[in-house]
Amino acid sequence: MQLDRRIKRRHFLVLMVMSLVWLGLIARLWWIQLGAPHRFSRRGIDLVKASVKQRQQSIVLHSGRGDILDRGGYAFTGVEHLALILFPLARGSMEGTDGLVRLAKITGQPSERLSRAMEQAKVPQLLRNDAGKLIELTKQQAEEINALAIPGVVALAVTERYRTEEVAKHLIGFIHKNPGMVESLYPDEWANGKMNAESTVGASGLERSFDRFLQGVEPSVLSYYVDGQGKPLRGLDIRYTKPSNQYYPLSLSTTLDVDIQRRMEAAAEQVGLREGSLIVLDAQNADIIAAVSRPAYDQTNVSGLATEWKNRAFKQLPPGSVFKTVVAAAALAEGVVSPTDRFTCSGEYGKYHFSCWKKEGHGSVTLEEAYAQSCNIAFAEIAKRVGGEKLAEYARRLGLTTEVGHATAHLFKLDGFKQLDGEESGRVFAEGVSHNDEGVLIQSAIGQRDVRITPLQAANLMVTILRGGEPAQARLVKEIAYRNGQSFYSFPEQKLAADGIDYVTASKLRKMMRKVVTDGTGQMLLNSSWQVAGKSGTAQTGSTTDAKNHLWFVGYAPLEQPRFAICVVSENQPSWGKNQALELFRRAVDELADYTARSSRPPGAYSRE
Repeated sequence: MQLDRRIKRRHFLVLMVMSLVWLGLIARLWWIQLGAPHRFSRRGIDLVKASVKQRQQSIVLHSGRGDILDRGGYAFTGVEHLALILFPLARGSMEGTDGLVRLAKITGQPSERLSRAMEQAKVPQLLRNDAGKLIELTKQQAEEINALAIPGVVALAVTERYRTEEVAKHLIGFIHKNPGMVESLYPDEWANGKMNAESTVGASGLERSFDRFLQGVEPSVLSYYVDGQGKPLRGLDIRYTKPSNQYYPLSLSTTLDVDIQRRMEAAAEQVGLREGSLIVLDAQNADIIAAVSRPAYDQTNVSGLATEWKNRAFKQLPPGSVFKTVVAAAALAEGVVSPTDRFTCSGEYGKYHFSCWKKEGHGSVTLEEAYAQSCNIAFAEIAKRVGGEKLAEYARRLGLTTEVGHATAHLFKLDGFKQLDGEESGRVFAEGVSHNDEGVLIQSAIGQRDVRITPLQAANLMVTILRGGEPAQARLVKEIAYRNGQSFYSFPEQKLAADGIDYVTASKLRKMMRKVVTDGTGQMLLNSSWQVAGKSGTAQTGSTTDAKNHLWFVGYAPLEQPRFAICVVSENQPSWGKNQALELFRRAVDELADYTARSSRPPGAYSRE
């Protein structure tokens, strides 16, 4: 009797376990098929798309992402080309035919390259040369290829996001697949399956800061449906799907001028700039017209080195004697020094191991002369009269301790929206450091110690001075537009939330900056195509192994009717040889002068149409 009860109990337990297992399997199947087919597992795998992929071969002809344009409508992204598309099934479709020979004749490509491309193709691909560049077809070539009607071989218009030879790469940025970032930035879209692990997001530049607006609708996709042997299914062999929304994707209209950008990139290459930046702003409203950053990088094959793709024009560095402009502004505005006051430089300060770059000294110099010749000893004395608190105050007034890029308090779902990705704010004193310590103060006066500013801030400083002391925000994007051209959102010119300086002080600074070129450290620029004014700077890198410097020159041109504010930084340069920053500044001015002479724009500010 007891034995029977134990047997029955055991059978009951076995049945219960089996029932639970079956319930678990049923629940799992329900979850896979109905509960989360578009975002399965922590990796966000779309099971529906994955199942379709098992019987189809597809290639994206257009990502659906919005484009980034220059001020005249030139597209930095999304350029359309006619190209040859090869599906892996093409290998079998040309066996025993002369299709390969005929295809080679039409494209002008060696049959060996075509054969190799087909043999290596595991997924559909575009025909490229050995350097990886897309082989573009003419309209006639495309028509002749399609007339061959070879399964798995088709010529169609494709849109690549980037071109390898494109300019302004650091400003534009790049996109990548990052499931963690997708889930963090788009929690609602991640939850409802509209975005998953295969979705791309902006990783840097405008691609990142405007990612929410550039995210388009569904991509345009060309698909071949195949059977178990990889052969095309009759009646369902090829499908082309593309969105038909007249409003999306959105596009960005920037302040950039692609012609000037190309000229600045070429100038950087000509002088051999390897580390550093060049930025050109509209002299009247601080619009970013062009910006170059080095080292260069490939948007289509980005390495993990952030030093390559981060925009150095937005990164802070010790400015060296460029900061003497702030010291002079504070001294003049506060009335503690006049332009004709004299100071004596013997080459040595007498303590703190502080000296002038000119070992024998500059002798007796006025403020104007000290600024033009970049005398360290004179500016140490001037800084002591100004004081650390006022020095920090005027750096704030001139926008050197805050981000100067265009900002919007609230833009749709984004609070505190900023146009410029990765922009850093500057500083004068490090946190906790006394503003009144004499050793700290005199080192800060020459742009060393803890002083940091960005090349963008330096160029914007020139704009502030040219605007009579009124700071402006540096704008990179003017408008977000719908696909049909209608405006989605416009970014107006804006003042920077900084007090600035008075008009008289700004006028005195302009006069002093001209003397830098005529009588001081910038005389190399006297032979520029335009008369220019500005300030040089040489900042020690602080390296204990290499005696290298960051070389600066910031200024504006032309002298009488300024159109451009320009900042050049050549990083990690040896303390001997040519001044690469001055050479690049001169070339940039020459290019801008030539561009202006060839363009139809009237004299005056660049922004005046």
